[in-house]
Amino acid sequence: MKHSGNLTVTTPSDREIAMARVFDAPRRLVFDAYTTCEYLKRWLGAFDTWSLDECSIDLRIGGAYRWHWTQATDGMVLGMRGVYLELTIGERIVCTELFDDAWYEGEAICTITFVESGGKTTLTQTVRYATKEARDGVLESGMTGGVTASFDALAELLASSSTNTNT
Repeated sequence: MKHSGNLTVTTPSDREIAMARVFDAPRRLVFDAYTTCEYLKRWLGAFDTWSLDECSIDLRIGGAYRWHWTQATDGMVLGMRGVYLELTIGERIVCTELFDDAWYEGEAICTITFVESGGKTTLTQTVRYATKEARDGVLESGMTGGVTASFDALAELLASSSTNTNT
Protein backbone atom coordinates (compact mmCIF):
# COMPACT_ATOMS: atom_id res chain seq x y z
CA MET A 1 0.00 0.00 0.00
CA LYS A 2 1.29 3.45 -0.94
CA HIS A 3 0.08 6.74 0.57
CA SER A 4 0.51 9.97 -1.33
CA GLY A 5 -0.89 12.83 0.71
CA ASN A 6 -4.51 11.90 1.34
CA LEU A 7 -4.58 9.43 -1.55
CA THR A 8 -4.17 5.71 -0.90
CA VAL A 9 -2.99 3.62 -3.85
CA THR A 10 -3.11 -0.19 -3.75
CA THR A 11 -2.77 -3.03 -6.25
CA PRO A 12 -5.59 -5.49 -5.42
CA SER A 13 -4.53 -7.83 -8.24
CA ASP A 14 -1.78 -8.08 -10.84
CA ARG A 15 -3.94 -6.08 -13.31
CA GLU A 16 -5.55 -3.50 -11.00
CA ILE A 17 -4.78 -0.17 -9.38
CA ALA A 18 -7.14 1.10 -6.67
CA MET A 19 -7.04 4.75 -5.56
CA ALA A 20 -9.06 6.00 -2.61
CA ARG A 21 -9.54 9.30 -0.85
CA VAL A 22 -11.94 10.59 1.77
CA PHE A 23 -13.60 13.92 0.99
CA ASP A 24 -15.25 16.12 3.59
CA ALA A 25 -18.51 16.37 1.64
CA PRO A 26 -21.74 14.42 1.22
CA ARG A 27 -21.84 11.65 -1.39
CA ARG A 28 -24.32 13.50 -3.61
CA LEU A 29 -21.95 16.44 -3.95
CA VAL A 30 -18.90 14.25 -4.67
CA PHE A 31 -20.84 12.24 -7.27
CA ASP A 32 -22.07 15.43 -8.96
CA ALA A 33 -18.54 16.84 -9.07
CA TYR A 34 -17.37 13.60 -10.71
CA THR A 35 -20.14 13.45 -13.33
CA THR A 36 -20.83 17.07 -14.32
CA CYS A 37 -18.64 18.81 -16.90
CA GLU A 38 -19.04 22.20 -15.22
CA TYR A 39 -17.31 20.76 -12.13
CA LEU A 40 -14.90 18.39 -13.88
CA LYS A 41 -13.35 21.29 -15.81
CA ARG A 42 -12.42 22.84 -12.47
CA TRP A 43 -10.59 19.84 -10.99
CA LEU A 44 -9.92 16.85 -13.29
CA GLY A 45 -6.38 17.24 -14.56
CA ALA A 46 -6.83 21.01 -14.42
CA PHE A 47 -3.67 22.04 -12.61
CA ASP A 48 -0.32 23.61 -13.43
CA THR A 49 -0.58 24.51 -17.12
CA TRP A 50 -3.19 21.87 -18.06
CA SER A 51 -6.88 22.54 -18.71
CA LEU A 52 -9.78 20.22 -19.42
CA ASP A 53 -11.06 22.02 -22.49
CA GLU A 54 -13.47 19.41 -23.84
CA CYS A 55 -15.90 17.46 -21.72
CA SER A 56 -18.97 15.53 -22.75
CA ILE A 57 -20.94 13.10 -20.61
CA ASP A 58 -23.98 11.01 -21.48
CA LEU A 59 -24.51 9.56 -18.01
CA ARG A 60 -26.52 6.41 -18.70
CA ILE A 61 -25.71 2.77 -19.34
CA GLY A 62 -24.41 2.64 -22.91
CA GLY A 63 -23.77 6.39 -22.87
CA ALA A 64 -20.32 7.75 -23.58
CA TYR A 65 -17.97 10.31 -22.10
CA ARG A 66 -15.04 12.19 -23.63
CA TRP A 67 -12.41 14.33 -21.95
CA HIS A 68 -9.70 16.31 -23.73
CA TRP A 69 -6.92 18.27 -22.03
CA THR A 70 -4.52 20.86 -23.45
CA GLN A 71 -1.27 22.08 -21.93
CA ALA A 72 -0.95 25.85 -22.32
CA THR A 73 2.84 26.00 -22.47
CA ASP A 74 3.45 23.74 -25.46
CA GLY A 75 0.03 22.78 -26.82
CA MET A 76 0.42 19.13 -25.83
CA VAL A 77 -2.95 17.35 -25.86
CA LEU A 78 -4.37 14.31 -24.11
CA GLY A 79 -7.72 12.76 -24.89
CA MET A 80 -9.66 9.97 -23.23
CA ARG A 81 -13.05 8.41 -23.82
CA GLY A 82 -15.20 5.56 -22.62
CA VAL A 83 -18.64 4.03 -22.30
CA TYR A 84 -20.72 3.60 -19.15
CA LEU A 85 -21.32 -0.11 -18.48
CA GLU A 86 -23.04 0.07 -15.08
CA LEU A 87 -24.51 3.02 -13.20
CA THR A 88 -26.12 3.48 -9.81
CA ILE A 89 -26.65 7.23 -9.44
CA GLY A 90 -24.80 8.58 -6.43
CA GLU A 91 -23.15 5.26 -5.60
CA ARG A 92 -21.28 3.48 -8.40
CA ILE A 93 -20.01 3.90 -11.95
CA VAL A 94 -18.41 1.24 -14.13
CA CYS A 95 -17.02 2.42 -17.45
CA THR A 96 -14.37 1.74 -20.03
CA GLU A 97 -11.29 3.94 -20.41
CA LEU A 98 -9.30 4.39 -23.59
CA PHE A 99 -6.80 7.15 -24.39
CA ASP A 100 -6.76 8.64 -27.90
CA ASP A 101 -3.04 7.97 -28.13
CA ALA A 102 -3.01 4.82 -26.04
CA TRP A 103 0.34 4.35 -24.38
CA TYR A 104 -0.58 1.02 -22.83
CA GLU A 105 -2.15 -2.09 -24.31
CA GLY A 106 -5.90 -2.59 -24.33
CA GLU A 107 -8.92 -0.89 -22.88
CA ALA A 108 -9.20 -0.44 -19.11
CA ILE A 109 -12.33 -0.92 -16.99
CA CYS A 110 -12.90 1.63 -14.20
CA THR A 111 -15.11 1.07 -11.18
CA ILE A 112 -15.78 4.19 -9.11
CA THR A 113 -17.63 3.97 -5.82
CA PHE A 114 -18.90 6.71 -3.51
CA VAL A 115 -19.49 5.67 0.12
CA GLU A 116 -20.72 8.20 2.68
CA SER A 117 -20.19 7.91 6.41
CA GLY A 118 -20.64 10.72 8.92
CA GLY A 119 -20.98 13.36 6.20
CA LYS A 120 -17.68 12.35 4.54
CA THR A 121 -17.42 10.44 1.29
CA THR A 122 -14.83 7.87 0.33
CA LEU A 123 -14.28 7.88 -3.42
CA THR A 124 -12.56 4.72 -4.61
CA GLN A 125 -11.53 4.27 -8.22
CA THR A 126 -10.31 0.83 -9.26
CA VAL A 127 -8.90 0.45 -12.75
CA ARG A 128 -8.44 -3.01 -14.30
CA TYR A 129 -6.00 -3.12 -17.20
CA ALA A 130 -5.76 -5.66 -20.00
CA THR A 131 -2.35 -6.89 -18.80
CA LYS A 132 -0.03 -6.74 -15.81
CA GLU A 133 2.48 -4.90 -18.00
CA ALA A 134 -0.07 -2.18 -18.77
CA ARG A 135 -0.84 -1.79 -15.06
CA ASP A 136 2.86 -1.64 -14.17
CA GLY A 137 3.48 0.96 -16.88
CA VAL A 138 0.71 3.16 -15.47
CA LEU A 139 2.15 2.82 -11.96
CA GLU A 140 5.57 3.93 -13.25
CA SER A 141 4.14 6.85 -15.24
CA GLY A 142 3.74 9.30 -12.37
CA MET A 143 -0.02 8.78 -12.38
CA THR A 144 -0.14 9.04 -8.59
CA GLY A 145 1.05 12.66 -8.68
CA GLY A 146 -1.59 13.61 -11.23
CA VAL A 147 -4.41 11.90 -9.34
CA THR A 148 -3.25 13.48 -6.08
CA ALA A 149 -3.22 16.97 -7.64
CA SER A 150 -6.64 16.42 -9.21
CA PHE A 151 -8.14 15.11 -5.97
CA ASP A 152 -6.61 18.06 -4.06
CA ALA A 153 -8.39 20.39 -6.52
CA LEU A 154 -11.60 18.37 -6.07
CA ALA A 155 -11.33 18.72 -2.28
CA GLU A 156 -11.00 22.51 -2.66
CA LEU A 157 -13.99 22.62 -5.02
CA LEU A 158 -16.09 20.53 -2.63
CA ALA A 159 -15.15 22.75 0.32
CA SER A 160 -16.31 25.84 -1.55
CA SER A 161 -19.42 24.09 -2.94
CA SER A 162 -20.56 22.67 0.40
CA THR A 163 -20.68 26.14 1.91
CA ASN A 164 -22.60 27.55 -1.06
CA THR A 165 -25.26 24.89 -1.56
CA ASN A 166 -27.95 23.25 0.49
CA THR A 167 -26.97 19.69 1.30
